[in-house]
Amino acid sequence: MRLLVVSIVAMMVVGCGMGRPSRLREDGPLRFAFITCTVGAKFFGPVKKGVRDAAQMMRVEADFLGTEGVDVPAQAAMVRRAVRDGYDGIALNLIDPEAFDDVVQETIDRGVPVVAFNVDDHASPNARLASVNQRLYEAGRSLASELLPEISADAHVLMTMHDEGVSALEDRLRGLQDVLKDKGVRWTVLVTGNDSARGAERIVAALREHSDIRIVLGTGQSDTEAAGLALEKHFAGQGYWSAGFDLSDTTLRLVKAGVIRCTVDQQPYIQGFYPVVQLALYCRYQIQPSDIDAGAAIIDRDNVDAVIRLTREGYR
Repeated sequence: MRLLVVSIVAMMVVGCGMGRPSRLREDGPLRFAFITCTVGAKFFGPVKKGVRDAAQMMRVEADFLGTEGVDVPAQAAMVRRAVRDGYDGIALNLIDPEAFDDVVQETIDRGVPVVAFNVDDHASPNARLASVNQRLYEAGRSLASELLPEISADAHVLMTMHDEGVSALEDRLRGLQDVLKDKGVRWTVLVTGNDSARGAERIVAALREHSDIRIVLGTGQSDTEAAGLALEKHFAGQGYWSAGFDLSDTTLRLVKAGVIRCTVDQQPYIQGFYPVVQLALYCRYQIQPSDIDAGAAIIDRDNVDAVIRLTREGYR
C-alpha cells in the first residue's frame, strides 16, 4: 500500500511539476510546522501519526506545535515565530474565523505557504491556500438528522461544548440546533471543560437541575466522552442516552455498551497526513493545494468493533 501511494505521488509530481523550481534546500529537507490549540489533547493522536507517516513518505521534517489551552493570540504568535525560525510551510488550526486573518496574510506575503487543518476559516476571507477538515456545520446537521426520529417534538436536550471560542464546536452546535428547532426541540447549552472526568461532574449537575432532560448531545471529543461517563455512572437504566463527536477509547467502549447512541468521526489521521503532502508538493513543484473534506462518518454499535481495532492501530 505504501509503495502504491509513493508511486502515485511520484506520478503526480512528474506530471504536474515538470519544469518547476524546487525549494528543497541542499543542506536539509523541507521543514513544516503544525500549529494548533490544546496541543496535548487526545484527539490529536491520530493527527500526529498522519503527520509522521506523511513526513516520512515525502522526505520532510514536520513538528507538531501548539498552545496548551485555547489561546488565540498565543497561537498567532507561534505562527510568526515559526516564520522567523525558518519553517518552509505551516499547517494551522484556524479555530477562530477572523483572529488569524492578518498573521496568515503576513506569512503568505513572506513566501511561506499556509494550509488549514482540523478547523478552517470558511466564514470570512482568509489567505490560506486550502483546508483539510470536516465540514462542521454540515456534520452537526448530519448527526441531528440521524437522531431526529428518536427525539420527541417536546424534548428538552442538553447540548455540550468542551470549550468556548472554538468555531468548530460552535458550527456543529448550530447545525444540531438548526435541524432540531424545526421539530420544536428545546435545549440548554453547557460548557464542560476539556477534562472529561470533571466534565462528567458538570453534566451530572446539569441533569439533576433539569429533571426533564434525558438526552445529551456533544459537539467535541471530551464532552461527548464526559456525557457517556456521566450517564454510565449515575443514570444507567433510567432512559437517558447521549450522542456526539469524535473518537476515544472510552467513547467507543460506551458506544459498544449502548450508553452513547453514536458518535461522528472526522478522520483526524488524514487531517495530519494530507497537509504534509500538500505543502511538500507546493514547495517543491508549485502544485496548488485543494480543499479536502474529512467526512462525517456515523459510528454506532453496528460498526464500532472495526473502528476500535483501527483506533488501537492509531488510524482512527
